[in-house]
Amino acid sequence: MTSQPAVDSVLHLDSISVDFGQVRVLDDISLTVRRGEVVGVVGESGSGKTTLARTVLRAVAPAEGRVNVAGRDVTKLRGGALRAWRRSGAVQYVFQDPLRSLDPGVAVADSIVEGLRIAKVPPADAARRRAAALEAVGLDEDLIARLPSGLSGGQRQRAAIARALVVEPQLLVLDEPVSALDAASRDRVVQALIALRDQRGSDLAMLVISHDIGSLAAMSDRLVVLNRGRIVEDGPTRRVVAQPEHPYTRRLIDSVPLIHTPSANRP
Repeated sequence: MTSQPAVDSVLHLDSISVDFGQVRVLDDISLTVRRGEVVGVVGESGSGKTTLARTVLRAVAPAEGRVNVAGRDVTKLRGGALRAWRRSGAVQYVFQDPLRSLDPGVAVADSIVEGLRIAKVPPADAARRRAAALEAVGLDEDLIARLPSGLSGGQRQRAAIARALVVEPQLLVLDEPVSALDAASRDRVVQALIALRDQRGSDLAMLVISHDIGSLAAMSDRLVVLNRGRIVEDGPTRRVVAQPEHPYTRRLIDSVPLIHTPSANRP
């Protein structure tokens, strides 16, 4: 039986299953992300996290179920229709490695607005959007004249997030955004995402994929726990961290010495 997306949902996965050959990688996944909500998806390597992110982007076609993004069923889009939907900018993806989205031979400033140039956004408007995105992620505008190699790992990741933000998406999908960073850079990126969450409110939802439950606990409103392709727990972050219901969730939490949950002004 199919379910309808909530009125305020940006993403609604309805009983999604994904097969790679004879192997079922995602099994009957149902998940909703509402406007302004930050949902963290946590699980160990091989749990299906990245496949889930790629399914949202329609880089992977589900064997069963439906994918609804911003009120549109995108499950069966193919060819030109799929390309047009991706170019609409409703969903933007941030890679684990920012060098996959920042051209190593192009100044960071130009990489950030590349999508706007393709969309023929006037230069003055593109510059305004770039400045707003850089401010949102706490990145100094003086740095973006450099090539990506001239920035630290954390600065590159924040630039990649800014690149995603300039097209004004409704949903930001971040796949392991801090796993390749040192501790100091990781903290700066997490703080940038927390600030972005608080600034944008209902204008932006985020789906953050990670094996790092500590970082997710700091920034997310809800935690979804994925194990062997199935959701084993889904609930408010504070509740999941303080009172996990599934043994797998408890093992993940026990592996982290100290977890900070979101600030008290969030639901």
